[in-house]
Amino acid sequence: MSKTATLELDGNKYEFPVVVGTENEVAIDIAKLRGATGAITIDPGYKNTGSCSSAITFLDGEKGILRYRGYAIEDLAEKADFLEVAYLLIFEELPTASQLEKFENDIRKHTLVNEEMKNIIDGFPKTAHPMGVLSSLTSALTAFNPKSVDVNNDKELYEAVCKTLGKFLVIATWTYRKRMGYPLNYYDNTKGYVENFMRLMFELPTGPYKTDKKVVDALDKLFILHADHEQNCSTSTVRIVGSSHAGLFASISAGVSALWGPLHGGANQAVLEMLQEIHDNGGDVAKYVLKAKDKEDSFRLMGFGHRVYKNFDPRATIIKKAANDVLEALGVDDPLLDIARQLEKVALEDEYFKARNLYPNVDFYSGIIYRAMGIPVEMFTVLFAIGRLPGWIAQWKEMRLNGEPIGRPRQVYTGYNARAFKSVNER
Repeated sequence: MSKTATLELDGNKYEFPVVVGTENEVAIDIAKLRGATGAITIDPGYKNTGSCSSAITFLDGEKGILRYRGYAIEDLAEKADFLEVAYLLIFEELPTASQLEKFENDIRKHTLVNEEMKNIIDGFPKTAHPMGVLSSLTSALTAFNPKSVDVNNDKELYEAVCKTLGKFLVIATWTYRKRMGYPLNYYDNTKGYVENFMRLMFELPTGPYKTDKKVVDALDKLFILHADHEQNCSTSTVRIVGSSHAGLFASISAGVSALWGPLHGGANQAVLEMLQEIHDNGGDVAKYVLKAKDKEDSFRLMGFGHRVYKNFDPRATIIKKAANDVLEALGVDDPLLDIARQLEKVALEDEYFKARNLYPNVDFYSGIIYRAMGIPVEMFTVLFAIGRLPGWIAQWKEMRLNGEPIGRPRQVYTGYNARAFKSVNER
């Protein structure tokens, strides 16, 4: 017998079905609430509201679990590469060797960006933030690919996926090249996806760029860890924009803008800004630890704890080792990274932080890795967007194939009641 939930309102009782997910998550289906009762729910930030059913990512913040399509993030980060995980998220299963080879080759077919896109990027000042440029360029791709995607046509949808993955990586690196005043680079089809990111960013006409395998491996892991994270702000944005049947590029452009916000994708940038503040004020880590413990002090340690993971961030455990590998491989001597190591030691050993589960999270370690690689702070969120791209595509695809209705939240109106209009000379 199916379960129901009972709501009592003004002396009347109403029954609503209870939905149980495959991981025993329980939800009360209130789709008919307003029709039955005339009332709506209110849930600012949608913290208790399920906007959809999804088979992509499972997240349990209390237990520190993250799985893509049922696979533990620990296994994927250790045994798969980024494009394998992208394929898994978008097409529901891990690819066979032949499917993966075809996927990589088909992405390469779409890595050449129309030369007229350079006219658009030339219109931005060098001071423009890379995320703003990336959002605009992603939206502009619609002009060069005006045909809407038929989501029920497997061939069309597959080509759109490959095109998006191929072109997005290139335009993402162009935002950095523009800011630095460097000539724009092109994808090298003889190299891998993540390795291409490094050379697209850093190779100069004056000589070839040599990549370090440990650095490429660490970046590959970071992209995997960021690939999807359930119904977060940017993912929900992609789904709600796509629910109007807006195209893939337009929906992803909206996701980029949502990710840009400092409360979402800017967390690892905030870590570096905090480290810089500590350094500029004498580098006394103990002093700032005391400030963080003081409830009356406005200072907060960035990159510790997580609003979803109440115990520990499983991604941080994975990337901690990669961070150590990168620092060792590059032999970076950086005072900010020394401060980061001291803060990490405190957070892992101090009872105050341990009791509150304020462990270093993925943003803490990703910021350290990006800094060691020589990536400027303003590019951190762009790298987050590259990693999150497969998740956005998978969520957009799922939403469209499920035939979800256009997103249209309700509200509780708190403004004036009806008022009589007064002409301007009576006001």
